[in-house]
Amino acid sequence: MNEIYADLHVHIGRAENGKPVKITGARSLNFSNIAKECFERKGIDVVGIIDCASPYVIEDIENFLKTGDAYELEKGGIIYKDKVCIILGSEVETSEKNEDGKTGSAHNLCYFPHLSDIKAFSNEMSHHIHNITLSTQRSDISGYQLIDIAEKYNGVLIPAHAFTPFKSYYGNCTKRLARIFKEKYDKIFAIELGLSADTYIADEISELQNKHFITNSDAHSLPRIAREYNKMLVEDINFEEVIKAIKMEDGRTILANYGLDPKLGKYNRSFCEDCNKSIETPPPALKCDKCNGIHITMGVYDRIEIIRDQESKSPKDRPKYIYQIPLQFIPGVGQKMIDKLLNNFGTEMNVLNRATVDDIEAVVGEKEAKIIDEARKGKLQIRAGGGGVYGKVLT
Repeated sequence: MNEIYADLHVHIGRAENGKPVKITGARSLNFSNIAKECFERKGIDVVGIIDCASPYVIEDIENFLKTGDAYELEKGGIIYKDKVCIILGSEVETSEKNEDGKTGSAHNLCYFPHLSDIKAFSNEMSHHIHNITLSTQRSDISGYQLIDIAEKYNGVLIPAHAFTPFKSYYGNCTKRLARIFKEKYDKIFAIELGLSADTYIADEISELQNKHFITNSDAHSLPRIAREYNKMLVEDINFEEVIKAIKMEDGRTILANYGLDPKLGKYNRSFCEDCNKSIETPPPALKCDKCNGIHITMGVYDRIEIIRDQESKSPKDRPKYIYQIPLQFIPGVGQKMIDKLLNNFGTEMNVLNRATVDDIEAVVGEKEAKIIDEARKGKLQIRAGGGGVYGKVLT
């Protein structure tokens, strides 16, 4: 068995032809650059690229396979330079009715073993999405219907960033996932926590006790890859092994979830749109405690307080959740210092998980080494984020 690092939620900003895929994604965020970044700088063994249903990206993948640097695996995935496994995925926005009959939106991560599978999925989804070339465009179906379409093409479905306020199941669609998926709920074997949530928050909802949790970056730029990631135990790197690890089957498992402290997420606390300030102690009516404004974006922390049905209680097999701040978030650690660290240790995974404090000190000095060590142990102080603004690491 091998220990690997996996980030299963990375976007494509632009296709190689210059056409937009994820409007908010960086132009440099294309299929080949993601593979290179994981191989050369991040040290990520498995990366899930979740805009692969775009016909523009499909064309890029076909050209990528012609370079000779990559090939498809029999058990699913594309292997790059025999080192990085790329899982082909699609993030789909579904339309859901909440308990009050209002329409909400939820994002879903659908993963597929082979290029032929996601091409067939793309073709079918083009009948449900106005513009299939763009990422996460609103579809005219629900998650209840989407899971059948994903399975039709050998795929699996995992709810994305399940607690964020605008585009998630718990955030704005439902208090309980089982209400949406009904008799298909057992097919949901995992959820993605998202940057503003962690294991301890999610375990306040009893229906998640037998579901597994994954932590991913939702990267919209190359440096953001692996700001959250999973440590897994697998026999090899391919689609089949990764899904077994998430399901914790046949000795494969998730060893740990590495993520930001939820306070660093941009939707952690509720936010007043009238005075542009976070609400740290919102009253039950969710009026602003500073200006009495009523236009409130509810944060993950407060949403959980409303829908929770138990004290946080993790099952025995729940992997540990390790708070960790990526190098880019650490005060005083600029790009020159990051480059210096990578030149000495190879990849960010090596810096964050393998290098000793003494090793780091020899490269950047005692003061910086101490800050980096505190960051990788999640010990730095944080000001909570909200309203679309990330929290801040304090010095």
